[in-house]
Amino acid sequence: MGQVLYFDLLPLIGELPAWNAGAHVDLLLGNGLIRQYSLCGDPADGTRYRLAVLLDENSRGGSRAVHQQVKSGAELEIGAPRNLFPLAVSKGHSIFVGGGIGVTPLMAMAYDLWDHKRPFTLHYIARDPVFAPILQAAPFASCVQIHDRSNRSAPRFDPSSALRDAVVTGAHIYTCGPVALMDAVEESARLAGLPDAQIHREAFSALPVSGGECFEVLAAKSGVRVQVGADETITAALARVGVKVTVSCEQGICGTCVVDLLEGDPDHRDEYLTNDERSEQIALCCSRAKSPLLVVDL
Repeated sequence: MGQVLYFDLLPLIGELPAWNAGAHVDLLLGNGLIRQYSLCGDPADGTRYRLAVLLDENSRGGSRAVHQQVKSGAELEIGAPRNLFPLAVSKGHSIFVGGGIGVTPLMAMAYDLWDHKRPFTLHYIARDPVFAPILQAAPFASCVQIHDRSNRSAPRFDPSSALRDAVVTGAHIYTCGPVALMDAVEESARLAGLPDAQIHREAFSALPVSGGECFEVLAAKSGVRVQVGADETITAALARVGVKVTVSCEQGICGTCVVDLLEGDPDHRDEYLTNDERSEQIALCCSRAKSPLLVVDL
């Protein structure tokens, strides 16, 4: 899996803003580089923000910058906590399925439910389960099932088996990690008879930006029109002709670059917008087009 940096952020002065399980913060890493990381500690602990950052071999700069900059005593600038993946208000059982680094927001949820004496099961699936010692030492360790994919003799995680009693218990399902894992969990939940309102997911990356045909984008307010190359993002193409779009994650998961779509047939590749929102909006950092032209409200 690679090296994971697990660290606490403490306030220089005053108190840290309160947060709820599922929240993330922006790390401002210099030179306009901003990345989002889930808070993975106990929301009841107001003294610190706990983060875990994987050093990604294919890093676009964010995880590498974190591993270089984060040292004991270092000062970092962060944004206030934001939550796009909240716990539902429910007295029923909760089932968490985290793949790799995707387990981090689920750890905060586990702390929250444990503190409030609400039932849950946390499944952690990884080829290199670096969080296993942390989970095994947590107060909720008895609620954790670790699926080590490096152990070929061990049975593979089976979503349908994990969710077998979900309808009976009125469970809410929360999954975060690789898209294939989340899709499998979501499909199993629906086959088990769970309604969409009880299925929750958060992605750490969107579909690949490259691939497909070239197309044009018209910024309606400025009247600027530009061609987007096959291996180019819409934001990069617009920047070439002087139309600046504010971006943050650049992976289609934070919503910073979402704008209104006025015309055209988009190829949505984000993990932020709902299906209803996609009829009127588009995430410019990762999405593409199925039609020759997109017109956006810029």
